[in-house]
Amino acid sequence: MKLASLKFGRDGKLIVVSKDLNRYVSAESVAPTMQAALDNWAVNKSKLEKLYNDLNDEKVSSLPFDAKECDAPLPRAYHWADGSAYVTHVELVRKTRNAVVPDNFWTDPLMYMGASDAFLGPNDDLPFENEDWGIDFEAEIAIITDDVPAGTSVEGAKKHIKLVSFLNDVTLRNLVPQEISKQFGFYQTKPWTSFAPVFVTPDELGDEWDGCKLSLPIHSTLNDKKIGSPNAGVDMTFNFCQLISHAAKSRHLMAGTVIGSGTVANEGSKDGSSCLSEVRCLEIVRDGKPTTPFMKFGDRIEIEIFDGQNNSIFGKIDQKVVEYTPPSD
Repeated sequence: MKLASLKFGRDGKLIVVSKDLNRYVSAESVAPTMQAALDNWAVNKSKLEKLYNDLNDEKVSSLPFDAKECDAPLPRAYHWADGSAYVTHVELVRKTRNAVVPDNFWTDPLMYMGASDAFLGPNDDLPFENEDWGIDFEAEIAIITDDVPAGTSVEGAKKHIKLVSFLNDVTLRNLVPQEISKQFGFYQTKPWTSFAPVFVTPDELGDEWDGCKLSLPIHSTLNDKKIGSPNAGVDMTFNFCQLISHAAKSRHLMAGTVIGSGTVANEGSKDGSSCLSEVRCLEIVRDGKPTTPFMKFGDRIEIEIFDGQNNSIFGKIDQKVVEYTPPSD
C-alpha cells in the first residue's frame, strides 16, 4: 500500500496512491490525515488496503498523481528521531580529524531528536539565509511506527514498523563545530527534513525488506551529477529494530514516530556517497584537502529509490536551494 498527503493546512489531506504512482484516490472516508490513520492503524489499515486494491484494479474513480501537489506524507510529527546507523560513515568523518571511533559506537546507537513541527514536501524549496553555513543534503531511509511500549526488545520492535520511506535530512555543516563544542546536541545545524512523496507498507518492498532494513540503493544526484547510490542494506551497523528498541529504552513512542537511519553509507564508498560531507572527507583522505563545495543557491538535489525492475518505489525528492530573506524588524 502507498500513502501520501496533498498540501492542505498544516497536516495535509491523506490519499491512497496507485502502485505505479500514476493515480490517487482520497482516503477521507477512512482518515482525513496520515496521523489520524496511524492513531488507529489496527482498524484503518484494512480499509486503506481495500481502497488501494480498488484503485489498482480501476474499480474507483481516481485522479492523476503529481508529487508537486504533495506535502511530506506526515507533514508534522509528534516525534522525529534520527540515528547514525552506518558507523562506517562516522568512522570516515573522524578519520579526517585523526580521531578514533570509540568502541561503544559499534555497540550502542547514536541518536538525536530532531525538529518535527514542519517537515518539507518532496518538491519544496530549501530556503537558507546564508550559503556560508555549509548546506548539505543527507539521503536516509526512514520508518514510521505505531505505538511502541517502553522497553520493547529488538525482536519485539519488528511488528511496530508500519510504513517505510526515505528522506533528505539537511545539515548545515559549518554550524556543526560550534554546536558540538557546547556538548548539547544539534539544533541550528538541523533546519529542515524533507520526505519522498509516499510512505509504503513493508509488504510493497518484497524480499528487499527483511523486517528491519531495506536492501536497495538510494540514488543521489546534484545538479544532474550523480553523487552516489550506496545500498541501504549494506554496512548498516544498527538496523531499524535496534534503533526502535534504543529509542524506546526509557519511554513510550507514540504512533507516527519517525526514525531515520542516518546518512546511508557503504564502507569504502565504492558506489559513491549520500552527502557532500562524505565526498569532502574522501577528498581529504586522498588529496589532503576538500575540493567539492557545499550546496549553493540554485542547486538542485534529487533522491530516489528503485525496485529490481527500475520502477520508482516512493517517488522522487526533487528540491532546489533558494535564498531566504528574514522579515525586517
